[in-house]
Amino acid sequence: MDVMPLLLLVAGSAAVAAAARRTPAPAPLLLVAVGLAVSYIPGVPSYTLDPHIVLPLLLPPLLYTSASDSSYLDLRAQMRPVALLSVGYVLFATVVVGWAAYLIIPGLSLTAALVLGAVVAPPDAVAATAVARRVGLPSRITTILQGESLLNDATAITAYKVALGAAVGEGATWGGGIREFALAAVGGVGIGLVLMAPLHWLRTHLTEPLLQNTLSLLIPFVAYGVAEQAHASGVLAVVVVALYLGHRAWEVDFATRLQEGAVWKMVAFVLESAVFALIGLQLPIVLKRLGKYEGTSAAWYAVAVFLVVVVARFVWVYPATFLPRILSTRIKEREQNPTWRGAMVTSWAGMRGVVSLAIAFAIPPTMPAGPRNLILFLTFTTVIGTLVVQGVTLPPLIRLLKFPGRDRQAETLAEANAQAQASRAAEARLDELLADERNTLPQPLADRLRMVLERRRNAVWERLGQVNPITGESVDDTYRRLSREMIGAEREVFVRLRDLRYIDDEMLRALLRRLDLEEAAAYREAG
Repeated sequence: MDVMPLLLLVAGSAAVAAAARRTPAPAPLLLVAVGLAVSYIPGVPSYTLDPHIVLPLLLPPLLYTSASDSSYLDLRAQMRPVALLSVGYVLFATVVVGWAAYLIIPGLSLTAALVLGAVVAPPDAVAATAVARRVGLPSRITTILQGESLLNDATAITAYKVALGAAVGEGATWGGGIREFALAAVGGVGIGLVLMAPLHWLRTHLTEPLLQNTLSLLIPFVAYGVAEQAHASGVLAVVVVALYLGHRAWEVDFATRLQEGAVWKMVAFVLESAVFALIGLQLPIVLKRLGKYEGTSAAWYAVAVFLVVVVARFVWVYPATFLPRILSTRIKEREQNPTWRGAMVTSWAGMRGVVSLAIAFAIPPTMPAGPRNLILFLTFTTVIGTLVVQGVTLPPLIRLLKFPGRDRQAETLAEANAQAQASRAAEARLDELLADERNTLPQPLADRLRMVLERRRNAVWERLGQVNPITGESVDDTYRRLSREMIGAEREVFVRLRDLRYIDDEMLRALLRRLDLEEAAAYREAG
């Protein structure tokens, strides 16, 4: 097996995505453009994906990292609107987009059109939630968008499997599809519930961070594989396990949490970058294989499908936002009043992304080549179109609608009060421990423990103060800068002593790690 093309893909996509951070261009669009340009270079290998491994390889880690960073409590509080979007809207979009494609595209069967509908139905709210946090969108809308992106994949994949079965002549029926969806949903949640406690027990009883993080990398694939073997929803199994483990992450060793966060950020970055690069690399191949659909007609089909995708979300979101409150007094009393502005942002934040691409890549070659490549092409154009049109305009739209900003003062006060309560408990525990002669410490070390505690307690309150009138820095910024300067001076001395052979490299690495941990602690204390 030649691994060089794979290494080039990963390295190249990561480099382009990193460069995109220094430009105003969204990383996915730059990746697609570079991939398209590279595909025309003579000698570039042809990248083909095995449809049988695309979903099991891409979806579990992406779902796991997103779900483990989500709030189980917030998601539970917003479960009704999340369910309306993740189940109701996805099925609605599948039917509407599929029926529209069937009417618009001559010669495209209804079953193949419904496959397209299922592929482009699930929005990927990663970009939307990142924008929402950056511009201060209300937390309720952010939670709904994030919850939708976690749970809608199961609905879309089940609808895709039913439509695909009909398209390739496997005799699937809508009655059987509904039954399959119910069994997949119940089975996926059930398997997730069964696996989550043993996996958490194993995580907390492994003593080596390296082993704990190895387990962390295996967990999403294990949950997905077990559920799929039982003909249940692997997506829901991964989400349930990840939500539980994320909710109980505080019980895991701190070193594991630090390593795990960095590892999963890297995995998500590499996978997402590679998938968007593959669009550009495969687009010329797909265009050549459109057959009777090629030419300007394909461009018009792409525009039509994109418009249907955008409009269908508005058609669903507004009634789903306001009708339940009109029809149910209980909902009206229990939930806060939604606004047309919130519905507008939710409707416009329907960008498609990696999940749609992964499902499209998974379409087997048993589907006729013409419809299969047309679905791939229309998926590519829909993803790119939503990222360009909606992704670029979402931040200015949010600013234009003038949502009430988050009360940073109140949030900081709440954080300070929480820290004060925790510090009092820590101080009481320290006094209790030092009263035991088995825990006797020299006074300077005991004072240092109290000083660290005092610094942590005061750090949040200091954020409420004024900035430095000379430098314009906040107290946090000044503290971090001075800490970095002091630690940097120590680091230079250690390196010089190593170069003079006064200490060896092993000792240097130990000393540098100690400084790295202190620098991380200083950064967090001030943050």
